[in-house]
Amino acid sequence: MNSNVAGLSQAYHMLFVVALIFLAVMVMLCLIRAIIGPKIADRIVSVNMMGTMIMVIIAILAVMLEEGYLVDICIIYAMISFLAVIVLTKVYMGVYQEKKQREEREHGGH
Repeated sequence: MNSNVAGLSQAYHMLFVVALIFLAVMVMLCLIRAIIGPKIADRIVSVNMMGTMIMVIIAILAVMLEEGYLVDICIIYAMISFLAVIVLTKVYMGVYQEKKQREEREHGGH
């Protein structure tokens, strides 16, 4: 019976490691998308995706390492990530509206 439990524990450990590697690769791909864009909306979505994947990585590490404080860190990170995306969207919308008003003034003046 103990060999079955040890084998199951080892299988879960390997599953967690594979999931962490996969998520790390996906975070890198999102980072590339955030850098090259081409649009601001692509960058905002990729930053949001990176935040979500990092929260999943922290949650997997909490289960894998059996450390309860990592769940608290994950929740705090979720709140900060949410606020960061809201602020980025707000800044983008302000810049977009300012640019639109400037274009309207330029075209209206001619």
